[in-house]
Amino acid sequence: MGVSYTEGVFRDRNPVKRWLQQQRLHSAIGFAQKAREDVACVLDFGAGSGELCKRLVHAYPNATIICYEPCSDLLEEAKLELKDLPRVEFYAAFEDIPKGRVDVLFCLEVFEHIPLSMRERSLGEVDALLKPDAEVVFGVPVEVGLPALYKGAFRMTRRYGAYDARPKHVLMALCGMPPQDRPVGLLPPDVEVHNEHMGFDHRVFRKALAERFALVKASASPFPLLGTALCPEAYFVVRKR
Repeated sequence: MGVSYTEGVFRDRNPVKRWLQQQRLHSAIGFAQKAREDVACVLDFGAGSGELCKRLVHAYPNATIICYEPCSDLLEEAKLELKDLPRVEFYAAFEDIPKGRVDVLFCLEVFEHIPLSMRERSLGEVDALLKPDAEVVFGVPVEVGLPALYKGAFRMTRRYGAYDARPKHVLMALCGMPPQDRPVGLLPPDVEVHNEHMGFDHRVFRKALAERFALVKASASPFPLLGTALCPEAYFVVRKR
């Protein structure tokens, strides 16, 4: 039996990786600016195994928490992880989610997996879910510069020679020119994704966000003062135009 997403990401044997994964969830909730007691609906867009939803239930005591995950395997894992928590709704299909209902939307470590050809459509889906005064917190990995170097070194200790663990690709990303020939895989039932983070560029993603949304805040995690020059995660808080 394979390792679950929760075990592989949030229960990794490396304590630093475990801490960073937990910290990125904590940071994301902290970047949201709406008064939590006034929020009626929160949505986790690409919720994975539901780890963020666990925190959202407690952070937003008056809100319905929507767990949206199109990958069937991950959604089933999320249902198991969240089965004892109140006020959680599960959706596998974007078409089934009520539109214009969401006060706060979180989208963490999702868009680095979405092929570039599908980015604009996916951002449009996010937009369609929001109330006029809603806010969105996007979290994406930093895969260029120094973070690309230390992430690449870590990956090479575990899977040397894989696409995200090749010295050439790591050096390209370190120099700010990440490789563009990113492999595309499939998650069940038929979701096209980039499995590896290598090749994603948060700088390009920021420009795409600014074209559709009003950018309210840009920051980094786990130490915002160090910025994306050193931190492994970039965060963008946006609102509808």
